[in-house]
Amino acid sequence: MAPNLRPRLQQLLSDDRGETSVQIAIVFPFVIAATLLVVQVCLWYIAREVALTAAREGATSARSYRSTPADGAARARSVLDRTTGDMLQATTISTAGSTPQHVHVQVSGTALSVLPGVPGLRITQSASGATERWTTPGD
Repeated sequence: MAPNLRPRLQQLLSDDRGETSVQIAIVFPFVIAATLLVVQVCLWYIAREVALTAAREGATSARSYRSTPADGAARARSVLDRTTGDMLQATTISTAGSTPQHVHVQVSGTALSVLPGVPGLRITQSASGATERWTTPGD
């Protein structure tokens, strides 16, 4: 019986059937995690760009002749309502720091998260500029 056992044991030890399944089982969770991380970074970037667009549009509107910072905040809210969807959540718009000569619009929110147990990243974008107004020479 011993002579028959030795070739069978050598065959079992040299057989690599099922090796690929084990390799995939080890590597696949890392591939999924990397994919989710890429998607999360993309969502953060898009939400950041949407917030920046809303802040720029609000600042442009508030800078116009005879406009107020409230007009800029309303324009920023309109842009967010049209473009955000679920990308940017819990948004706030602030015009704090605006003066009659200078307007400042800040848009904040939280980016959507696809990673389980990880809260969305906080995003704050702002835009500012001088207001359009009549001046006299020397002002």
